[in-house]
Amino acid sequence: MKYICLVYQEEDCLSTLPPDERASWVSDVNSYVESLQESGHFIDAAPLQSPHSATTLRLRQGQVLISDGPYAETREQIGGYYLIEATDLNDAIRVASKMPQMRTGTIEVRPLRTPSSQSTA
Repeated sequence: MKYICLVYQEEDCLSTLPPDERASWVSDVNSYVESLQESGHFIDAAPLQSPHSATTLRLRQGQVLISDGPYAETREQIGGYYLIEATDLNDAIRVASKMPQMRTGTIEVRPLRTPSSQSTA
């Protein structure tokens, strides 16, 4: 089963780290990705650009409304994602609980819908 692990962080959390801690953090993330690949859990992962680069679309009364910036106005924003393969939610949680990003943010684990579950909301 496929799960997306959304990484939420404060936008400036990494830029405020001293250079040696930031380098260590990046190294830990790269090592984690390698371990996901070796274990067969890895499908894809990517960081996102700043929330300020986001464009939000809404459809209201037949009109598309376009706003600069992210939808949610919170301290933590989505900073990236991992797409993983796991046997079940417990396996996905076990895999996500080792993400280095947990030290500075929050990880949301959510199963992807399969074609057979598309009709349910």
